Amino acid sequence: MKISRVTEMRKLDRAAIEKYGIPGIILMENAGEAAYFVILQQFGVASKRFVVVCGGGHNGGDGLVVARKLYSTGAAVQVLCLGEPQKFDETVRFHYEMIQRMGVPFEVVGEDLSALRTALAEADVVVDALFGTGLSRPVKGRYAEAIRLINAAGKPVLSLDIPSGVAGDTGEVLGVAVQATATITFGLPKIGNMLYPGFALGGKLFVTHISFPPALYQHDDLKLALNLPLPLPPRPRTGHKGTFGKGLFIAGAARYLGAPYFAAMAFLRAGGGLAYLATPEVVVRTVAARGGEVVFLPQPATAEGSLSMAALDGLLEAAEAMDFVVLGPGLSLTPETQRLVRALTPRLDKPLLVDGDGLTALAEHPDVVQKRTAPTVLTPHPGEMARLVGRSVGEVQARRVDVLQATAERWGAVIVLKGAHSLVGYPDGRVFVNLSGNPGMGTGGSGDVLTGVIAAMHTAHRFAVPEAARMGVFVHGLAGDLAAEALGEDGMVAGDILGHLPAAVQRLRREGARWAATAYEQVTVV
Repeated sequence: MKISRVTEMRKLDRAAIEKYGIPGIILMENAGEAAYFVILQQFGVASKRFVVVCGGGHNGGDGLVVARKLYSTGAAVQVLCLGEPQKFDETVRFHYEMIQRMGVPFEVVGEDLSALRTALAEADVVVDALFGTGLSRPVKGRYAEAIRLINAAGKPVLSLDIPSGVAGDTGEVLGVAVQATATITFGLPKIGNMLYPGFALGGKLFVTHISFPPALYQHDDLKLALNLPLPLPPRPRTGHKGTFGKGLFIAGAARYLGAPYFAAMAFLRAGGGLAYLATPEVVVRTVAARGGEVVFLPQPATAEGSLSMAALDGLLEAAEAMDFVVLGPGLSLTPETQRLVRALTPRLDKPLLVDGDGLTALAEHPDVVQKRTAPTVLTPHPGEMARLVGRSVGEVQARRVDVLQATAERWGAVIVLKGAHSLVGYPDGRVFVNLSGNPGMGTGGSGDVLTGVIAAMHTAHRFAVPEAARMGVFVHGLAGDLAAEALGEDGMVAGDILGHLPAAVQRLRREGARWAATAYEQVTVV
C-alpha cells in the first residue's frame, strides 16, 4: 500500500476530478460514507448520541456528510462548527445545504465554547472534523481549546483523515492534537498517519480509496509505501550450510563483546549458513563460550583491544569467499580502528552493511561509500543519522522521510533509519515504512541483531540487497513482537529477539500472504 504526502494527495484529488470526471462532491460523499461505515462497525449507531465537530475546510465538509448519514439512520446527531458557513467553498456548501434542508441540528460556535462543552458531556461518540492534513501551523485560540475539550471528554473519537492538530507530512503535533480512538484516512495514508506521534494519536487506522481508480493510488510516482512482507522462498530440501550463504562480521572490541555475538548469531538464527566473525583475540575467547556455531577469524588488535590497521589485508582476503559483509558492530571509536573502516569500505567488493561504530567512521566521508561498486546498506539510529547528515537529532526526527530520501540518494546506499516505525530508504527515492516491532525492542543489542537478519535475508533467502533490508527490518520487528507476546515488553533484551527469530521466519513463511493483505494487521482498507 502506498503512502502519500499532502501535496501528492492534492494532485490525486485533482486527477480524479479532471482526468476521471469524479466530482469533488462525490469524493466528499464517498469519504463520509466510508467514515459512517467505520462508525457503524467500531462504535455502533443505534441509541447513540453523536457530536460532529467541524472546521471550515474540506475536512469539515466530510464531517457534514457523516452527520447526514448518521441523521438519516435515526441517530441523534449534532454538528458544532467552528468555521464560518458563508466561507464554505462550493463543494462543502453543497453538503451544508443538504443538511440544512434535512434539518440536521447545526450550530456555529464562536469564542464561547460552552455549547461544545455541553454537547461533549452528553455525547456517546465524537467525530473530529476540525482540521485535515493540510494544517501547517500550530493550533491556537478557540480551536486549541476545542481540541482540549474533546480530549478531556473521554469519549470515543473518530478522526477524519488525520487527528486534528497532527501535521500531515511529518506526524508531529502542531501545538495540540486530538487523541482519537480510530481514524479513517482518505485516498491513501499520509505520512502523518504512519509516523509517531501521529500514528499513536490516530488509534486504529482505516483507509478508503474514495473511488479513486487503482492507476491513481498505485502510481509509480508515489515513492512512499508500507513495508509489507515479500513471499519467502521455500528452503531447499537438499540445501546445506553452503547453500544458505556465508556472512563475514567484522565486529567487536575488548569493551564490546555483545555486539559481535548478537550480529553473527542473528545471521544463523534467521537462516544463514555460516557466520564468520573477524575480531580481536580477546573477543574470540568470550564469544566462543556463548556462540560455538560461529567460525572465528582472530585479527591483530590495537593496544586498546580493537581491530588494528594490520588486519586490513587479512580482512580483504577473508571477504573474497563471503556472500555478505557486516562492518561496525562494537568496533569502538579507537582512531586506528576508525581509519581501518574507511580503508576497508571502498575496497570490499561484496554487499556490505555498515552499522554502529562503522557509521561514525564514515560520517564525514560519503565519498568512501560512493566509490563502492557493490550494494551498501547503512543502518543508523537517529543519533547516527544526525552525524551522517550534519544536523541535530531533532531536525532528523522532525523530517525523517525528507532527510532519509536526500541521504540515501547522496550516499548511493540503502539506508535503514531505525526507531519506532523504522524507515527503509532506497537511492531512487523510494521509502518503506515498517509497522512490525514494539517499544520493548529499545534495548542494547537489538540493532546488532538486525544486521545479522538483513545479511541472512540476502544470503539464505535470496532477496536482492534492497529487498533484503526491507525484509530484515520486518522479520526483526516480528521477532520482537513474538518475544513481547511471550514475555511482555518490559525487560525484554536482545537475546529474546534473537531467540524468536526462527519462529518469526517460520510464521512469515506460513502467514506472510495474509499479513501482506492486511498491512500487518494495523491498517484496514474499507
